[in-house]
Amino acid sequence: MSSRGGVLYAFVLEAGRALSLSGAPVGETQERLARIAEANGAGGVRVVVLPTALLIALDPAGFATVESIPQLDGALRLDQISAVYDVVRPAERGALAPAAGLRRLRAVRRMSSRHGRVVTVLGHVLMTVGLCLLLRPAPRDLVLAGGLGALVGGLRLLAAGHRTVSVLIPVIAATTVSALTFLAVRHGLADPGLRTLVAPLVAFLPGGVLTTGTIELASGEVVAGASRVVFGALQLLLLAFGIAAGARLAGLPGADVLHDNPGNLLGWWAPWLGVVLFGVAVAVYFSAPRGALPWLMAVLFTAWLGQLAGERLLGANGSGFVGALVMTPVAIAVSRLPGGPPAQVTFLPAFWLLAPGAVGLIGVTESIGDPAGAGWENVMPPLASILAIALGVLCGSSIHNGLVRKVDR
Repeated sequence: MSSRGGVLYAFVLEAGRALSLSGAPVGETQERLARIAEANGAGGVRVVVLPTALLIALDPAGFATVESIPQLDGALRLDQISAVYDVVRPAERGALAPAAGLRRLRAVRRMSSRHGRVVTVLGHVLMTVGLCLLLRPAPRDLVLAGGLGALVGGLRLLAAGHRTVSVLIPVIAATTVSALTFLAVRHGLADPGLRTLVAPLVAFLPGGVLTTGTIELASGEVVAGASRVVFGALQLLLLAFGIAAGARLAGLPGADVLHDNPGNLLGWWAPWLGVVLFGVAVAVYFSAPRGALPWLMAVLFTAWLGQLAGERLLGANGSGFVGALVMTPVAIAVSRLPGGPPAQVTFLPAFWLLAPGAVGLIGVTESIGDPAGAGWENVMPPLASILAIALGVLCGSSIHNGLVRKVDR
């Protein structure tokens, strides 16, 4: 293999790894890598993308090269995702040499967060309070949620870069948050219910993973989609186990305190303020690129308004479909504007806002805490919510692509 071919190989592998860690579906990653290879004169490229592995052959008669993708401790922040797309897009057009692209992608790995540790933990606190407002808590629950958000944000920072600890941190965090919450309930410092308990654990919720996996299954990517769905389901089970364990450690019977009783106790303004706080906090905690916050807020409010409209039209289970349906074309359109961030940067927070993971965690935890009373009514809402959001993303993408083709013609 020539030295130029070797550099192209290394660049395509690094680009595939970076796109996968950015949360891109495998179909998108395969298409982008094929365009990069073809733009650099590699005809007959073969690409196979899996969530944790990448196989590439630039020559139809040559050997394939395998790249491992450590998803657990290698996921990229929002600023890194934006930097990855800043490299991939010109490379697809042949406007960026493989050697220069390879250097820039390797520099993305070494990018430090735009904010220090204290500001990052504060971002997690605000994100927790914002989500808590969306879930309509009692006033005193906001203080408890903010304190628990600081605790979980600190635990995540301590576990960063330690693979073994990263595996255990969701269970440790869920158990700790659950025990402290139910102790507060027992002493009258907080109200029962899972909605405020879920808020500090928002960063662990696999809503984006489950939705991406469902989209991949619908697109025929069976291996990738099934593995993501299993991984997301396992994360939900680990969190649910931790919450149930914390309830037992606190000495409270799970059947009495795990059932959710939502109520708008603060007023109509609380969820709207929650969207604003959540968007600002996500930009801080996940280090959104400069200038991305206005676009991020636009997509979040589009998703939120769509979700409200969907709840009125189709009920709670269909609200995610309408939210994703109207949010997806906006996110893609923003990514095509000059200075607009990549769609992944605005998609991921919107997934968390639509919160299929939160709904699923509530249902699964109720089943663990009260197995005798558990039934299909605990399992079907999260499944219906995930499918609705995935279908909304597919329909929204199709609508946007159809409009673009019509305008081009």
